[in-house]
Amino acid sequence: MGRLGWGRHFGGLAAQLDGAFGAGGTFAHDRWRFVDFVDDVEDLLEEVARQERGDKEAADGFEEYVLRHYAGHSG
Repeated sequence: MGRLGWGRHFGGLAAQLDGAFGAGGTFAHDRWRFVDFVDDVEDLLEEVARQERGDKEAADGFEEYVLRHYAGHSG
């Protein structure tokens, strides 16, 4: 986000995702399904893209990329 000049949004996004990670930085699978987390993050990023560029499509593909890369989904 910093490279895009959107760093000022980070604090607000991080607050909205509070509880997603445990104290050791591990994703809290017992509190949140990973696919739901990724979907929520994409929604938040789309809102930031809409505010910054007037087009939420700038965040399209985030969910697919993350699921394919980290969860092993090929789909």
